[in-house]
Amino acid sequence: MADQSRRALIVVDVQNEYFTGNLQIEYPPSSHSLANIARIMDAATAAGIPVAVIQQDSPADGPAFAVGSDGWQLHAEVERRHRDALFHKPLPSAFSDTGLGEWLAQHKVDTVTVIGYMSHNCDDTTIKHAFDRGLEVEFIPDAAGAVSYANRAGHASAEEIHRVFSVVQQSRFAAVLDTDEWLQLLASGEKPERGNILDSYRQAQARRSKAA
Repeated sequence: MADQSRRALIVVDVQNEYFTGNLQIEYPPSSHSLANIARIMDAATAAGIPVAVIQQDSPADGPAFAVGSDGWQLHAEVERRHRDALFHKPLPSAFSDTGLGEWLAQHKVDTVTVIGYMSHNCDDTTIKHAFDRGLEVEFIPDAAGAVSYANRAGHASAEEIHRVFSVVQQSRFAAVLDTDEWLQLLASGEKPERGNILDSYRQAQARRSKAA
């Protein structure tokens, strides 16, 4: 069935901090995700899809994303590309204390494609916020990325975090596609596959039974 969605592309926090700063993306490699971010931005512009770039603002004396610092600057590959709007945010979600929601409404957007950083933090909160607002969401994991964590709750590698958050998004909150699939979707006009919690649970149980 042809997809009559009105999309917007949301490019989240593609800033130098994630490449040369204090919070460098580990998985997928930032060079890989950045190349896909560029491809998607170019394709969106060519297709007439409005592009919103999001930039994280932190206090000037903060350890990361300090306003005015090199780490706070947009990566040159994003800075030099076309955008229709730029929103500065103080919190993880691109919707919090920004005009993004109103901008999407003005453009009559019903579907948002989320790319950028990090999969488990600002991407995740933006996706959940969009979902709660009644928007259809698409997430492109190979145009996103994660870092590893270790704290009193335990340890998780960047690959584990990225994979698990992608699985959870597909379970309800977003259609998860790689860059090539998303580009093909634009060309074909087909709707992406969207999952639900019960089907995801049942498929997991089936995998467990088959492995037993």
